[in-house]
Amino acid sequence: MPAGSDRTGSELPVKLPHTWRPLGARVMGWFLVAALAVMCTMVWVGFSAEIKAQVTMFERLTFGALGIGIVVCVHAVTRSRVVAREDGLTVVNGFKRRDLEWAEVLAINFPRGAPWPNIDLASGHNISVLGIQASDGGSSKKAVRTLRTLAEELS
Repeated sequence: MPAGSDRTGSELPVKLPHTWRPLGARVMGWFLVAALAVMCTMVWVGFSAEIKAQVTMFERLTFGALGIGIVVCVHAVTRSRVVAREDGLTVVNGFKRRDLEWAEVLAINFPRGAPWPNIDLASGHNISVLGIQASDGGSSKKAVRTLRTLAEELS
């Protein structure tokens, strides 16, 4: 960090704790679940009594299980987030949560054309950050710049 560029905690780019979530993925995921539910309901209502009588209980349960599986997958994508705190970073990707200290974060990369950024860790591992997605446009680039600044300031 260049001399004279020290920041105090009050001058950080965001107030901590701060959470980033993928807006586009959340909106689209739940919109598609709702649209699929409406479509399936409309198709079932449109069936004649003869066709409804031919559907077995096993087929109904299979269809219900498929619907529950879709909701679980959409929930996993929409719960993804990144939380920056004074003491570290929490990355939630689907149902996996990683709590990192700032000292563990070596770099935050967002290659051109990548769907989400990656964090290079001191352990040599690399983790994806699904809580920030390129589909959100300029806000995703701003989030990565902010995270880079926080990593530099707090590590």
